[in-house]
Amino acid sequence: MDVGDRAPDFELPSTEGGKVRLKKELGKGNILLLFYPFAFSSVCTQEMCSIRDGMTEFTAIKARVLGISVDSPYAQKAWVQQLNLNFPLLSDFNKEVSQAYGVLYEDLGGFKGVAKRSAFILDREGSVLYEWVSEDPEKLPDLEAIKKVLR
Repeated sequence: MDVGDRAPDFELPSTEGGKVRLKKELGKGNILLLFYPFAFSSVCTQEMCSIRDGMTEFTAIKARVLGISVDSPYAQKAWVQQLNLNFPLLSDFNKEVSQAYGVLYEDLGGFKGVAKRSAFILDREGSVLYEWVSEDPEKLPDLEAIKKVLR
């Protein structure tokens, strides 16, 4: 995936109940997709809490935030409740979306098929405006750069 590409559509279970279909979210505003390796891990917790704490800024610029990992929807729901997250997490348990976006580790510390920490901004039509993929699972995305693109 590169800037200018059309983002692959998907439908995934959401911690808000039901499923989220990307093409149904398009047109409502820009979308920030945040792929992360593991719920309940320290770095992922730090990232998700940063998003939670800055959600008013994302809302003000009409950006929808969706977190995606290969964790089960049950683990994600428990994590959302524990952290009091104010945006949905989507379960890519079958690893199809992470693979389609090119953000799947073959092996991360002995775990096969884990989402790489990455960020994609999609415009209202589903084109990629911004993409960032880290090979280092401890490196966080630059939220200020993301907000600048979203503005």
